[in-house]
Amino acid sequence: RENFIHLCNPHLEKMKEDILYHFALGTGTHDFPALFGDVKFVCVGGSPSRMKSFTTYIAEELGLASPGGDYPNICAGTDRYAMYKVGPVLSVSHGMGIPSISIMLHELIKLLHHAKCSNITIIRIGTSGGIGLEPGSVVITRQSVDATFKPQFEQVILGKTVIRSTNLDEQLAKELMQCSKEINQFNTVIGNTMCTLDFYEGQGRLDGAICLYNEEEKLQYLKEAYDSGVRNIEMESSVFAAMCNLSGVKGAVVCVTLLNRLEGDQISSSHDVLVEYQQRPQKLVGYFIKKSLGKV
Repeated sequence: RENFIHLCNPHLEKMKEDILYHFALGTGTHDFPALFGDVKFVCVGGSPSRMKSFTTYIAEELGLASPGGDYPNICAGTDRYAMYKVGPVLSVSHGMGIPSISIMLHELIKLLHHAKCSNITIIRIGTSGGIGLEPGSVVITRQSVDATFKPQFEQVILGKTVIRSTNLDEQLAKELMQCSKEINQFNTVIGNTMCTLDFYEGQGRLDGAICLYNEEEKLQYLKEAYDSGVRNIEMESSVFAAMCNLSGVKGAVVCVTLLNRLEGDQISSSHDVLVEYQQRPQKLVGYFIKKSLGKV
């Protein structure tokens, strides 16, 4: 069964051309079905360099790499986001925080719709702060929760507060967990992910420029988060889950933990260790894609 992207916007049908400004792409200048029509998997992550490295990795894993081949940035006409493609896999950077990934997702979802893509799976791969987990653990998100541990994304639209669900695809999470068991290279859990509006005060850190609470209050908050089912903290999952739900797209969030926030606030691991940690979500999602394509 073909499951196409659902656009919750009747106004788009009246537009002669749709300019995806932050991608430097448009329906009047680019043939979206020709460029992107075969896409089945979209992987998104914060930094352009990380998403390019994922493209190189998945190309090799799928046997699509060419000797000395480079992967051009499809969005080279802008410095907002970077986009790479190899076979059925699209790799896109989304920057940091809810506003940045929200803008990217609006244009990505429209791109997939204009390209007439079907049966799409979108996975965010990234880094996070863990709660009660050893650094290097991978968390597959069950549901994204806000800073009060509620599974919702709250946004003000036309002056009114709109609340949207942040549940993620349960079956997809289970499939990813099974893939991790088959790889058997690192600790992986399914848990809730807390999505905050900033990196410092919003995550209860003691090392920001401003901090008007003490360590005891911080630890009490993080322990409450753990008791509610939260296993890691990042800054994009809530709007990601909400927009996947509204668009009828299977979505997952797979993040590695760089530290255990119950033991500190600063990321002190060496560069080499952090690089290896950051490759773990790529390995898991790469294996999932290979398995889905019957290449395992």
